[in-house]
Amino acid sequence: MARALRAGEVSSLELVELHIARIKAVNPVLNAVVAERYELARQEARAADEALAAAGDEEALSPLLGVPCSIKECFALEGMPQASGLVKRKDIRATSDATTVARLRQAGAIPVGVTNTSELCMWMESANRLYGRTSNPYDPTRIVGGSSGGEGAIVGAGGTPFGLGSDIGGSIRMPAFFNGVFGHKPSGGLVPGTGQYPMAENEARRFLSTGPIARRAEDLMPIVRLLAGPDGIDTGAEEMELGDPATVSLDGMQVLSIDGNGLRNVSADLLDAQSRAASALAARGAVVTHDRIPAFKRSLDLWSKLMSAAEETPFASLLGQGDPIPILWEHLKWFVGRSAHTLPAIGLANIERLPLVQDKNPGRLFDEVRALREEIAERIGPDGVLLYPSYTRTAPRHGRPLLTPIDWVYTAIFNVLELPVTQVPLGLDAAGLPLGVQVAGCHGRDHVTIAAALALEEALGGWVPPWTVGCP
Repeated sequence: MARALRAGEVSSLELVELHIARIKAVNPVLNAVVAERYELARQEARAADEALAAAGDEEALSPLLGVPCSIKECFALEGMPQASGLVKRKDIRATSDATTVARLRQAGAIPVGVTNTSELCMWMESANRLYGRTSNPYDPTRIVGGSSGGEGAIVGAGGTPFGLGSDIGGSIRMPAFFNGVFGHKPSGGLVPGTGQYPMAENEARRFLSTGPIARRAEDLMPIVRLLAGPDGIDTGAEEMELGDPATVSLDGMQVLSIDGNGLRNVSADLLDAQSRAASALAARGAVVTHDRIPAFKRSLDLWSKLMSAAEETPFASLLGQGDPIPILWEHLKWFVGRSAHTLPAIGLANIERLPLVQDKNPGRLFDEVRALREEIAERIGPDGVLLYPSYTRTAPRHGRPLLTPIDWVYTAIFNVLELPVTQVPLGLDAAGLPLGVQVAGCHGRDHVTIAAALALEEALGGWVPPWTVGCP
């Protein structure tokens, strides 16, 4: 789109209008965009068209000038709500842009609206008492994932070409997977999280990653480059040198394919898709090994206890905006339909107090994580990748994740490992639901996982527009 704008093949206003029309067509079913800024987007598109027309030097133009996008509602976008799905924050409006939002806008991107999340971004179904529930563009009876579920849904439905998401336990990758698009969780510390709510604390700042969800693999690296780099505010962010996916050779690349974590089995259709991905890389010269790493069985324990050790503010206090919610009373209110909170949020506030998610020796846990990270690095090398399931099955029906509440650890483990992971779509299953796989790499080697994603998109097709298979 940026190239077409520069070539004069299309105007920014035309692009913005086309995407607004698409959002208006699908949003009544999806409920993905929860607040729009269409008139402001049109104004910004007109200004972009004027800048494009007046430009004497194409190189001087902002890289995304005139390209529409969407923003996860937990990020501050000036003038827009930033409730993160919490009823008590329904009147909160951002007075400035989050660091990453500002960087996208400085690059010329035009936000058309903000998208739905789970309540305070801490569950894998994007539903809350403020905005309601978001549905999957391939089957509205299915979930979109969380917490960047609105982003995954509207990008997957063709409503925007890319969006901004955040990920502390899979919140970019699960929505990208369930909605059939690409997503990238950057290396820990690569992108600052300043300006999102809630913000991670202490060591968890490096577990929280901000990154893109996009329809095309080629869009991931340019957006990551725009987002990367410390801002002097987020103490977890650091300067890193980013590589170029074009320099990565698949010939001889070490690919380790692991089909499970030993905690929860993965469905046959997802394992078949992962096998096809491994074969596609092998056809390009990669050396593929199929094996297991026993330490992945500790995924739930490592993620939950390290998160608990890092976060000082109890989740119950976040829900109450300073005053902890009365958990038992909220449970009772929920059962009679009177609570302002979702069941997963109330449950998390209750579970966080239990000894099973607390550890008096977090140093031991960090040693385990370090050992697992080193084992992965030794197995794949700096220019290799790990193929790993995104979840146990394709998008479940609404509410079903509550029956299997630990399946999200397939994504969460990579947050405490701080490794870059690219979520890659691998076509649709027999029911028309997206298949996919996670491609993980060594810390700071984001360009390697994205290079593998580019190869898999070329070989296996990438995003399948839902309207081509009979969806709206």
